[in-house]
Amino acid sequence: MALTATTGIDPGAIETLLKDDLFHADQVIVHMGPILRHLLRNDDSSIFSDEVIARVRGMLADIARQLIQALGEAAGHSDAAAWAREAGPGMVDILAGHQALLNHLHMLAVEWQLAEKLQSRLGIDPVLTPLLQDIIASPDHDLAARGMNLLAAQARFGQAIRRMQLPLTELPDDLHHIAILTMHGYVADDPSGVAAAELAEVMQRKLRSETASRLDLLAYAISATGAKPTATLSLQNAGVALFLTALSLGTGLPRETAIMSTTESQMPRLALSLAGAGLGKDGLTETFNALHPDITLPDGLAQLHPDRALALLASAHYSDGV
Repeated sequence: MALTATTGIDPGAIETLLKDDLFHADQVIVHMGPILRHLLRNDDSSIFSDEVIARVRGMLADIARQLIQALGEAAGHSDAAAWAREAGPGMVDILAGHQALLNHLHMLAVEWQLAEKLQSRLGIDPVLTPLLQDIIASPDHDLAARGMNLLAAQARFGQAIRRMQLPLTELPDDLHHIAILTMHGYVADDPSGVAAAELAEVMQRKLRSETASRLDLLAYAISATGAKPTATLSLQNAGVALFLTALSLGTGLPRETAIMSTTESQMPRLALSLAGAGLGKDGLTETFNALHPDITLPDGLAQLHPDRALALLASAHYSDGV
């Protein structure tokens, strides 16, 4: 990894260094999706941790179960939950064919793995963080109320992912739509199933529209606080979930890409993202000390203008998502 300490290097050389590293980071992402799909269909998990693969597989199965159960309830099955357990396995393979959904679940598993790692190593609470405490104590009653909702949502997320589950209502709108279309496709050849799917869709879309997901609440919290990057991009202050959302909003990158940038192969992307989001030298050092304590940042990185850092990110092949 070229992202190591250098001395006497000018900004142009820093850009060249980061562009080269970013190219190699892109190559990791190029191969990630196909490999993940292969691992989910096989027992070889040597590339990704057993824990992450198991959680992705579990969340896929849970989403499939929920979709089948929704069909069963709409069709009037007396025990839709039991019926879903018997009828659901084929749905998992169909869902696994949607790369965007697979990427999202993968990054949620990586996010929680990171949260557990930093809780163990640095004592960073994965649920109640100093920034969230400030939000809950806000004189803005709406912000404070949503802060309490976020506290509950973050606690539920931890419980769900430990159980390898994910409620349909927690999917972003575009992925929720993919799940609904998959449900329709699953019963496309069965006239009675088509009718049940139409009713199930109405019910599921209503539930989603009435529910503020964890990701919705995180985005609102970062946007509404108006806090500076030194507060929102401090892992000790914000915690993993709010930090990742702030990094996404501060750079315009998808949240999945922000999560991916915290992994070892993506350190140049993380450095550029933090610089692009307006974090100064102290903040950059603090974040890398938390995530990659063995890495020393190159001299001059903090001098890189945020606009230039964002331009370098935008030029990367995977600037629009994992």
